[in-house]
Amino acid sequence: MKAIRVRPIKRITYIQLLLLHAGMAFLVYVFPLSSQFIYLGIVGFFFFLILNKGNKNDEALLAAAYITGAELFFRMTGGAFFYESGKYLVIIFLVLGLFLSGSSKRAVGYWIYLFLLVPGVLFSAINLNYDTNVRTTIAFNISGPVTVGIVGIYCFFRKITANRMHHLFLAILLPIITLSLYLYIYTPNIRDSLSGTSSNFAASGGFGPNQVATVLGLGALLLFIRLFTIKSRLVNSIDLILLCLVLYRGFITFSRGGIITAAVCGAAFLALFFYQSDAFTKAKLLPKIIGVAGIILITWMFTSFQTLGFIDKRYSNQDAAGRVKEDVTTGRADLVSAELDAFINAPLTGIGIGKIKEYREAKTGITAATHNEISRMLSEHGVAGLLALFILILSPLFYWLRYKPSIYFFAFYFFWIFTINHSSMRLAAPGFIYGLCLLYIINEKNTLHRKPTQAE
Repeated sequence: MKAIRVRPIKRITYIQLLLLHAGMAFLVYVFPLSSQFIYLGIVGFFFFLILNKGNKNDEALLAAAYITGAELFFRMTGGAFFYESGKYLVIIFLVLGLFLSGSSKRAVGYWIYLFLLVPGVLFSAINLNYDTNVRTTIAFNISGPVTVGIVGIYCFFRKITANRMHHLFLAILLPIITLSLYLYIYTPNIRDSLSGTSSNFAASGGFGPNQVATVLGLGALLLFIRLFTIKSRLVNSIDLILLCLVLYRGFITFSRGGIITAAVCGAAFLALFFYQSDAFTKAKLLPKIIGVAGIILITWMFTSFQTLGFIDKRYSNQDAAGRVKEDVTTGRADLVSAELDAFINAPLTGIGIGKIKEYREAKTGITAATHNEISRMLSEHGVAGLLALFILILSPLFYWLRYKPSIYFFAFYFFWIFTINHSSMRLAAPGFIYGLCLLYIINEKNTLHRKPTQAE
């Protein structure tokens, strides 16, 4: 499969969309209540679009992409009426899309995956403490796994053009730009909020730095991809500036997971893109790679200056005094250990969805929520969770080995697996991005790059 170059969206339209989303950031900051009205308008618009078009061009996927990018912004500004509404909307939009346009018969593995989640729900309803709100606890903990299952069913072997894929990238990216600008307005001077090398809530808009860094890392990844796949000096120049702005805000959250994930995924994309390019394209790529790497390095150096060197200590696992911290995982290893202990104690059934928080508190006195989706699945679902993980991890790999669906495959696969290991499934992003690696890119004439050996 040859590397794919795509045409940029009309330049004027792109600039107008950026200005519109910049305006959203200012409006919500000045009038916080407007966040709810904007959110309702966006949801209503996408419902109308899907029903009006009949999902002929995967409008449901476009809607889910936008909600994925916008979820955190509206969650932190009070626009989302429910904490998990982003995941719920992704599920609803894609189920509506499945009703209108169906799915591939090859997606049966993801139906099995969803079925494997059912025993954990039933066992949880029986096993949770009496003073626990069973409905909300189960809904909170199952929404992430259900999201990735529905996304898998919708996306598996769904054919999409390279240009349409970039429309999805843009749909995710635009609200992330809104989030970035909102953070600049919320905390314009990082030095006013420096308090050491711990995760910085003030620089994260007063919200969880882990989630903010994850979303900003995703935005940086998409901008990085666009720099190498869109042929337009104007668009590339704009994207390079945006990359610096987004990366800077990601760095100063002092949350490492999302940024390191973006770096790994960017490297994975670039390696595959370079490998699949011809000699002429490779020769042109090298100067561009060096230039972009230089700009990223300058952004890091500026961040180091602004944070008085604390960011260097953070990524070197040091405290403010320069002493190396004993636990590089910042306590996550203890959480995983408790979850694996629960799996060992109840390997067949697991302890039930949402029960791990109660179990951990009883055993260790720690009340923190899980940060690792893999160990959580094992502890709460038992053997069924293990089988479900096998489906999620192995299905895309077998898919890649057989069809080589797109140059984005490993970037998005790694984003999913890295994110669920440091931030669980608190956001819709890892589940939705997982689905993007399952899409099969075709050319504009709907001719497959590699003809499948089996019929749909």
